[in-house]
Amino acid sequence: MFDIEAELKKLPDKPGVYLMKDKNDNIIYVGKAVVLKNRVRSYFRKTNKTERIKKMVSNIDHFEYIVVGSEDEALILECNLIKKHRPKFNVLLKDDKTYPYICVTVKSGYPNVFITRRVLNDGSKYFGPYPNSSAAKEMINFIKEKFQIRQCKKFRYNDRACLNYHIKKCMAPCMGYVSKEDYKNQIDQIMMLLDGKVESIIKSSKAEMDKYSENLDFEKAAMVRDRIQAIERITEKQKVANFSENNIDVIGLYKNEVTVCIEIFFVRGSKMLGRENYFFDELKDMDEQEIVAGFIKQFYMTNLDLPNKIMLRYSLEEKDVIEKWLSQKAGRKVELKSPQKGEKLRFVEMAELNSKITLENKLKDKTEILTELRDILNLEKMPLKIESFDISNISGNFIVAGMCVAQNGVIKRNLSRRFKIKTIYGQDDPACMQEVVTRRIKHSLENPKGGFGSIPDLILADGGITQIRSIKSALATCNVNIPVFGMVKDEHHSTRALIDEKRNEYQISNNLFNFITNLQDEVHKTAIEYHRKIRDKELTKSKLDIISGIGEKKRIALLKEFGSISKIKEASIEDLMKVKGINEGLAKKLKEEL
Repeated sequence: MFDIEAELKKLPDKPGVYLMKDKNDNIIYVGKAVVLKNRVRSYFRKTNKTERIKKMVSNIDHFEYIVVGSEDEALILECNLIKKHRPKFNVLLKDDKTYPYICVTVKSGYPNVFITRRVLNDGSKYFGPYPNSSAAKEMINFIKEKFQIRQCKKFRYNDRACLNYHIKKCMAPCMGYVSKEDYKNQIDQIMMLLDGKVESIIKSSKAEMDKYSENLDFEKAAMVRDRIQAIERITEKQKVANFSENNIDVIGLYKNEVTVCIEIFFVRGSKMLGRENYFFDELKDMDEQEIVAGFIKQFYMTNLDLPNKIMLRYSLEEKDVIEKWLSQKAGRKVELKSPQKGEKLRFVEMAELNSKITLENKLKDKTEILTELRDILNLEKMPLKIESFDISNISGNFIVAGMCVAQNGVIKRNLSRRFKIKTIYGQDDPACMQEVVTRRIKHSLENPKGGFGSIPDLILADGGITQIRSIKSALATCNVNIPVFGMVKDEHHSTRALIDEKRNEYQISNNLFNFITNLQDEVHKTAIEYHRKIRDKELTKSKLDIISGIGEKKRIALLKEFGSISKIKEASIEDLMKVKGINEGLAKKLKEEL
């Protein structure tokens, strides 16, 4: 048994990373320390702790630690472990979306330029991230129209030029109509544009235009002139007024009693390329510096387009080590700056104001939805936690259920649950619903701090009167009183209203309609995907899977050797024994079973 007090005494006086684990051996927190002994002990001492840390400590069953050579190494290891395990109590980027980058394949003889969401260490140059695919597509379209680079995915020499050459959208390198040097010059200008070095592009383009004019090649001179004007127009749209910094990210944070919002601006070449915002729940009592430090570590872990400076309000405790880490990743100096006055402070304040407005607007929308739901259904309290259930099967086969959760008006996919039906056989959706809800409620009653959390404030059934009554019957069995309503569908299978067990219908607004439809779609998706997984696994099960002594490796070896079950069936004992792991007894068993 793990004795925490005894293990605390063994902690070394060295830098490292510690992993807090619960009774199921799940990693719930990863942290780094300059001195492991001091940092880990602090969690278990009677000091002023935030509610979040108290909750985390109450879940710690045991801990592990990894000693490293320096604080720098500890930071890198901490980032890697957080990314891999996504511990519950760390500051996490909740959405796993990947942002579009523009890739320039500089290693190619005739480089290509395209949008990608995968940043590889392949020698190509990546620019971004762009706030959305539309912004990246707009830039790509502009580049391919104005710089006439190739648009084919794979370069190869051809015996005739494609249509893009004839409509003056490509210089046809595949026909040898442009030298590698001239083509590279175009690529260099594109990379300067993507890097925000607009003045350099315009200067070199004007020299190129003058050269064509001197050679009396007025058509090409006019083409370059038009490109200069287009670049000036597209960059002017993005200009950040009165801001001189040309390669920075600006971070603003705002938090209230429920949620934290971080807004990040991307500025390159004094141009606002875009912005993005992130929301973090349950961090209201966490220190702002700790939140921002955690965000920076995660956000820049995979981001290859690092700025020269990151502007933020707070001076971080880990400032030096984070700067060193980012500089090593970028191959140049990257600084964390906390401006005190002037235009730089104004820009940080602008990011903070935007984070405040973004958060307030989001919460306003969610609060209005929950308030409307409470008032329409005459609920005694605000439905902060809503759960919905759906049953999925085919003619009573492969019966499963899905559960979806909305917390504070936001659908929480990490709280979704899937159930195999254990006691019902055949087509009986109401009985299945009763079993599932009973099991779900018992989880919370028996273990309130478990994976299901507290019981919901409201249950919405993906069905009508029968499903409502089944759920109410399950709640009565558990001696729990929770409001239950059904989601009534129209002829297009879309929710049109809510209904109670007395068939009273409650009309809803468009905003509430969208929320309930999203909830209904999510629970339906959860149930359907689980049903397909169970069904496909069962239908693709091989006859070999049910023979004891034949594991996955032996099954693969047999199929690889003979090609099919029928060929295995026809094989002799001697032939079967030639397969690795198949002895005479197992070969005879195979013949008998098949």
